[in-house]
Amino acid sequence: MRAIDPALQARLSSGATTLCRCWRLTRRDGVRMGFTDHDRDLVFDGTTFAAATGLGASTLAQSAGLSVDNAEVVGALSSAGVTEADISAGRYDDAEVEHWLVDWTDPELRVLLFTGSLGEVVRGKTAFEAELRGLGEALNRPVGRVYLRDCDAVLGDARCGIDLRQPEFMGSAQVVAPVGGAGFLVAGLSGFAEGWFARGRLDWLTGGNAGITGQVRRDEITTDGRLLTLWEEPPRPVAPGDGFEVFAGCDKRFATCRGKFANAVNFRGFPHMPGEDWVNGYAREGGRHDGSSLFR
Repeated sequence: MRAIDPALQARLSSGATTLCRCWRLTRRDGVRMGFTDHDRDLVFDGTTFAAATGLGASTLAQSAGLSVDNAEVVGALSSAGVTEADISAGRYDDAEVEHWLVDWTDPELRVLLFTGSLGEVVRGKTAFEAELRGLGEALNRPVGRVYLRDCDAVLGDARCGIDLRQPEFMGSAQVVAPVGGAGFLVAGLSGFAEGWFARGRLDWLTGGNAGITGQVRRDEITTDGRLLTLWEEPPRPVAPGDGFEVFAGCDKRFATCRGKFANAVNFRGFPHMPGEDWVNGYAREGGRHDGSSLFR
């Protein structure tokens, strides 16, 4: 049961109209932002909740059991608040969300209505809409392993065991020239074989995309030089001289784990697992390797 300050409860019971809503977002990079639907800024709990941000929320659906709480928050995109570039860069993915009902005449009179995280974010030209996921959302996440021929570990994690910071698995480079939206010619990776970084991670160090991570789709050596192409176009334009680090990629096959990374002992797949086609197989006369019949 939610504990409500008696003074706030008295105002709620009286039908007071001095109430507003406040939201605080805490991104995974530590950036904290406050918003309110009141017409002036409010300050409490060490955070300034900015007014006139255009942020609003739908009715919050909550339950007493283990069902997932849910709601939606709608806000305006602005240079001073939530930007389309930051959303595209994934900076708001899984951001922590706190939602209060506050008496704006005395912000110390407030009640916490919701704690959770941001889910799917849909953005338009001037506004965004985000799903709020309650703490029960973690109960929806699958637990356990799936038996596959390919490896189910993430390259470089504890289960994989590979240190991607080793010089044979990473390189530092610069953009020579952009090619289209998601591709660019690079310099500084001449010591690596073609395709070495395909399916790998790329971390931007300088330029407009500094701090943003991308995934490499293709790593090709062309007549113009080495060309890297990402799966998604970076949120900001790529310019000559932009620096980055790029890490070797893995296609999750046993042959790659053994040959490229010498890490067969930590392979987390089942390469010798039979496929589903054996279920449809049947015994046939003359099917034995010694030439004798299976049936007499």
